[in-house]
Amino acid sequence: MPQGFNIGPLTIRFYAILIIIGAIAGAWLAARQAKKHGEDSEIIIDMLPWLLIAGIIGARIWHVFTPSASNIAQGVTTENYLKNPIEILKMWNGGLGIPGGVIGGALALIIYTKARKLNFWQWADFIAPGLLIGQAVGRWGNFINQEVYGRPTDLPWAITIDPRYRIAGFEHVEKYHPLFLYESLLTLAGALILIWIDQKYRDKLYKGDIFFGYLIWYSTARFFLEFLRLDPSPVNGINVNQTSMLVIGVLALIILILRHTIWSDSLARKEHPVNGQKSDQDESKIILDEDILHEGEEPGSEEVEAEEELAETEEEILPLIDDDEIPDETEELTAAEEDLLSESLLEEPQDWTKEHLPDLDDEELPEIRDEYFGEKPEDDDEPTS
Repeated sequence: MPQGFNIGPLTIRFYAILIIIGAIAGAWLAARQAKKHGEDSEIIIDMLPWLLIAGIIGARIWHVFTPSASNIAQGVTTENYLKNPIEILKMWNGGLGIPGGVIGGALALIIYTKARKLNFWQWADFIAPGLLIGQAVGRWGNFINQEVYGRPTDLPWAITIDPRYRIAGFEHVEKYHPLFLYESLLTLAGALILIWIDQKYRDKLYKGDIFFGYLIWYSTARFFLEFLRLDPSPVNGINVNQTSMLVIGVLALIILILRHTIWSDSLARKEHPVNGQKSDQDESKIILDEDILHEGEEPGSEEVEAEEELAETEEEILPLIDDDEIPDETEELTAAEEDLLSESLLEEPQDWTKEHLPDLDDEELPEIRDEYFGEKPEDDDEPTS
């Protein structure tokens, strides 16, 4: 089976293409999850290159320090890598560990979210189902490279491994468990389950629950699949991949249980405020929104002039009015009192102005009267238009 093709001196390997396709598919799903939760999906596109680079570096480092048994038999050991660092860069010769890839990607996500002031657990939740999709697609690169296969079997879905890719001691065995296929199907199922949980129990989940669900699902699947693997990664006689999956899965399960028991009250207060209370983040957001809303707003010049003119008018008129002539706002007027007040204001404005404004000329009285009483008395000699 061909493992790639050449474009001039450049060799394009199908394994690399599948990794890229898996990353794109995972990013699409992560962006979709972010959008469903009301977040900016473009952030996923922005962080993707960093997560991908960090993930590949982490996956390669994991392989360097946990080579498989077949690699060790061929002299490809950690000691050999450290003595010849250039060999670490030759990823086309195989050797990427998914646990290291997840660790590298998580570290990059921590740095990215801290720099952008985002919530790490929230974005880890968005990425988790997409990560499983990426792993499901990427595992098919193992099929092309004829690696990551299981024990010999006669099952109808067994795959044939070419003699040059068979592990020592199994040179004459043709059929094996398609371990890559099992993991691909399980990770695909895990992605669908996490999406379903997110939709079904969104109101009961805390930020980070979906990511811990990913850790539990993948580590459990990988732990049991390691029993079928012919080519484990031994470190001091221990299958480091299987052991690390067991530890991660148990810890993730314990943390998830604690989050919904002992830690539930504090998490609920932080993420789901009740009784009208708002979290600190919500309050700061409201304050920021108000600042943005009122930033640059100044009262118009016409409004300022009107307010100043009104204040000046009040200063001129109020001292001239007797206190007993101003009805108390708290007192209710009878119908008779309302009629009396109305007559005193509307029928005798000229007498009032002469009494309280004696210094005004007769020519100024009509102007003052119109401004403060609204209409002229019937006995005014001025012509009407």
